[in-house]
Amino acid sequence: MMNYTNTTTELFLSGIDTAVIPIGATEQFGPYLPMHLDTLIAELYATEYGKALNAYVLPVLPFNTSEEHAALKGTVTVSPQIISAFVEDIIVNLRRQGFKKFLIASGHGGSYWIGSFIKHMNYVYQDIVVIHPHHQPNAWDDAVKAAGFEGRNEIHGGLIGVCTAMFLCPQYVKDLSSAGSEIPIAFNKFADYVSWDKLTQDGNWGHFVSGQYSTEELAEKGRKLWMTLINKNCDGLKEHIDEAYSMKTGQHSKP
Repeated sequence: MMNYTNTTTELFLSGIDTAVIPIGATEQFGPYLPMHLDTLIAELYATEYGKALNAYVLPVLPFNTSEEHAALKGTVTVSPQIISAFVEDIIVNLRRQGFKKFLIASGHGGSYWIGSFIKHMNYVYQDIVVIHPHHQPNAWDDAVKAAGFEGRNEIHGGLIGVCTAMFLCPQYVKDLSSAGSEIPIAFNKFADYVSWDKLTQDGNWGHFVSGQYSTEELAEKGRKLWMTLINKNCDGLKEHIDEAYSMKTGQHSKP
């Protein structure tokens, strides 16, 4: 794996033809958690996927489509058209240098633009392949089970958010008071088009109750969640992207 700390000579001599583009977000996580959690998740993804693919890992883009959080101060949201054009320019530039395989690693669950972006890129540019690490369909459910989060209607923040922060950036968690609330399942159908300041008590789509776990237990639950997910997704990832590239460029025989 290489990244922006390597030199252009090192990258050239390595023969690496795969790039990982991590995309985070800067958005509210309730009253106590820092706003760069999705960026840290994307950075973790990129490092581990970069190792699995022996790829060139780019710096994390810290902005995303965060419209649902935009009413809460500090959130930055970028339109899907702008971010799609920006990431396309990055890929086109690297394509000219000989990169052939690209993986988009998003730390923000609301990045709905990525699916259509990937379809568009693979249609327009026939000599490259662009994928996301979704080849293991049960990876998230397995991770939730491993961390003991089953049965919780948590989309953003809550116990999962606190555990994530305690795993990735405990130095920025200055308050572990109870926060959030139990969000009715009936509200889930509005999550994509009603601003969350109208659907949640404090921006948390989930509930954290202070005192249920020690700081060490919170961090361990966060580690289990994210590392289980990542390890599942790393399994077969290189074979998946290589096969996708081979099929797309006509080097793979039809069944």
